[in-house]
Amino acid sequence: MDLSKKLRKYLIMGSQNCPRDPIEILKEAIYGGITAFQYREKGPGSLEGEAKLELGKKFRELCRKYNVLFIVNDDSALVEPLDADGIHVGQDDVDVEELRTLFPEKLIGLSISNEEELLGSSIEAVDYLGAGPVFDTSTKVDAKEAVGVGWIERVKRLHPEVPLVGIGGITVENASEVIEAGADGVSVISAITDAEDVPKAVEKL
Repeated sequence: MDLSKKLRKYLIMGSQNCPRDPIEILKEAIYGGITAFQYREKGPGSLEGEAKLELGKKFRELCRKYNVLFIVNDDSALVEPLDADGIHVGQDDVDVEELRTLFPEKLIGLSISNEEELLGSSIEAVDYLGAGPVFDTSTKVDAKEAVGVGWIERVKRLHPEVPLVGIGGITVENASEVIEAGADGVSVISAITDAEDVPKAVEKL
């Protein structure tokens, strides 16, 4: 599997991001051509417990059927019940070396937003990096300050061998800047979940 290609159009979503049926949105996004999906059921209004697991199973089924990479966000307890392809964590979540021990065969993604995090992270334990927030984002309540496309260039220069995804504030209009700066893919939430025409939005990314 060429991971950098599989990360090209990467949708992050949970029920709390969806103005309508999340299953329908995912179906339309898959039809439009997303290559990876991250289940992020987190924040105000999100599901918990059994309901969270049940929605995850439906998402998983769709992704498996259409050969879309299925990643869970941060919750390592979901990796095995959902038979996820991998897990994505931020700096304050489980340590990536610990995750690597727990899940030797799974993909591990890590978000990095500044020089200090880059130097302090075990890059050798991860399969891909998420760099950002590239632009200002309204989807995450605790989002860090936007770092711009220069940060994509910097991370790619230091770790050319690691697949890289731009995250944060990416839209249909600015996605090409992120790819031009050296990212292998763009990850988006509202650019797809809030789109009037989801397949068209995915296509434009």
